[in-house]
Amino acid sequence: MYCSKCGSEISNATAFCPTCGQAVTVLVATSASPSPMTIAPIPPAPMLLAGAGYAGVEYAGFWLRFVAYIIDGVVSGLAFLILLIPLFILTGAGTALSKISSGGDISDEVATFLGLGFLFGFFGIIFLVSWLYYALSESSSWQATLGKKMLNLRVTDMTGQPISFGRASGRFFAKIITGMIPLMIGYILAGFTEKKQAVHDMIASCLVLRKV
Repeated sequence: MYCSKCGSEISNATAFCPTCGQAVTVLVATSASPSPMTIAPIPPAPMLLAGAGYAGVEYAGFWLRFVAYIIDGVVSGLAFLILLIPLFILTGAGTALSKISSGGDISDEVATFLGLGFLFGFFGIIFLVSWLYYALSESSSWQATLGKKMLNLRVTDMTGQPISFGRASGRFFAKIITGMIPLMIGYILAGFTEKKQAVHDMIASCLVLRKV
């Protein structure tokens, strides 16, 4: 470095110029080398869907839907038992059973007719109760069956909008195809697909969402 007064070369360790005695002030600008910026990982934000009605929602996985299915099975089973009594009366099955138990005479044709009537009525009521329960519930303001409602789940279209009764019915009937796939794979897919859709969800273009 050089003296600012006389221009003589001086050492960095010298406080005064040896030639003219000028005080030497050394300003050392220390610029710290910028350390690499550490970017903390950003946790995934909840999925936001236009018109979904929630601040944040996420796709409902297999196990949540399975628990909801168990609850709905109990509810629909109770509804079926309530309707089973009128079925006994309308088909005459109750009367026939009482005659058989008391040793009364009843022809084979009548017994067959009553048996078939009861059988068709039995499965018909199961199907009707299940269809109306799921379709009406999922197309209602709840957008969910009782089991799904208890777990903060709801059924929507692909944009998070409510579904109509027709689409809810289509989703229900599509479960027949889901159930035909061996080893329940059609249902298990809800735990592995990108949007947690089972086969009947894909067919009906529906989502099952959970409130965060």
